[in-house]
Amino acid sequence: MDLQSRFSPELYSRKGEIRMGFEFSERVKQIPPYIFFEIEKILEEKKRAGVDIISLSIGDPDLPAPRFILEALAKEAAKPENHGYSNSRGEREFREAVAWWMKERFGVTVDPEREITALIGSKEGISHLTRAFVNPGEKVIIPDPGYPAYLNGGALLNDAQPLFMPLERENHFLPDVDFIASSKARILYVNYPNNPTGAVADKWILRELVEVARDNKIIICYDNAYSEITYQGYKAPSILEVEGAMETAVELHSFSKTFSMAGDRIGFAVGNNSLIEGIVKVKSQMDSGQPKYIQHAAAQALRTYRNGEPPEEVRNNIATYWERVKFLAKSLGEIGFECEVPKATYYVWAYCGGNSMETARKLLDIGVAVTPGIGFGKHGEGFLRFSATRPINDIMEACNRLAKLRNILH
Repeated sequence: MDLQSRFSPELYSRKGEIRMGFEFSERVKQIPPYIFFEIEKILEEKKRAGVDIISLSIGDPDLPAPRFILEALAKEAAKPENHGYSNSRGEREFREAVAWWMKERFGVTVDPEREITALIGSKEGISHLTRAFVNPGEKVIIPDPGYPAYLNGGALLNDAQPLFMPLERENHFLPDVDFIASSKARILYVNYPNNPTGAVADKWILRELVEVARDNKIIICYDNAYSEITYQGYKAPSILEVEGAMETAVELHSFSKTFSMAGDRIGFAVGNNSLIEGIVKVKSQMDSGQPKYIQHAAAQALRTYRNGEPPEEVRNNIATYWERVKFLAKSLGEIGFECEVPKATYYVWAYCGGNSMETARKLLDIGVAVTPGIGFGKHGEGFLRFSATRPINDIMEACNRLAKLRNILH
């Protein structure tokens, strides 16, 4: 069975007979085969064959959530009143905690009533924003390479026209302001600190984005999910720190990375009140809000910040990620990959040249799983994304295995 047929709606009986199937909608047909599904399939095949796999491919935090969060979740879940429907916008306590955190962390003042909504992770905000403000056929700018949710959930499933903005290594993987100005797009998706490249955008770049967006009536969706996973004194800014950003931007945050709460599915959107209202209007028709007990625990997590800094448990996790990415980038460079030690995220974006999928397959043969750059878009070809969400001993062993295959890089 080829890759495309795995996504066929046809159902098979136990005898292998084809049952009557249903045709996908045109918007679903546009979604490209999910390369991560292909990697997972190969990974399972290797495991069944007895290959010891070290996975550096998935960006799923392996470090535990801080103890105070686990205790808060247990306490809040034990309250019967926390098991009813939540407000689509989010519980008042949660929104007030978000407003407090935005002021504490970024110095940004926002209204918890009009400029904040809870989300089931930031991915939900990506999709709902387009659904609320983009008509069929209108353009949305997708960074390339970029997080696949911008293309699939943001554009294709909402009948929007994706317009791919190349992020070039020569330009430090930063957005092209001239490209944006001439795009006639409705929405611009931006993500810094960046997945998959690990690139960062300083405030002067954000000022240029706000200026071009205001001049051209473009909505900015600023995905700031990695704002707290930063190293060596670097502090990621909020786009809402920039004058005029509240006129055109909405910023997304997630508890998945900072607090290792990926499975709890909690995040928020903050920004322009009409953009927030649009997200809430769509959201109110799609779900019944996040569980109250998770919101209450997440609110407590935000309020552990002091003087703009996270609590000790979070700082310790970030320090662990730093030691990992530092070692990983240094080792990959010695092996022959072209890469830099990132200032943020737990990814190392390494240039391998050639066919990234084929290189990833070869690495699987020696028991190392990575993500091929082509999975993030055409301009990701020739790169591999390594994730440092494994213990340092696993990363060391993976690098030892890679060192034995230097010849595949040349």
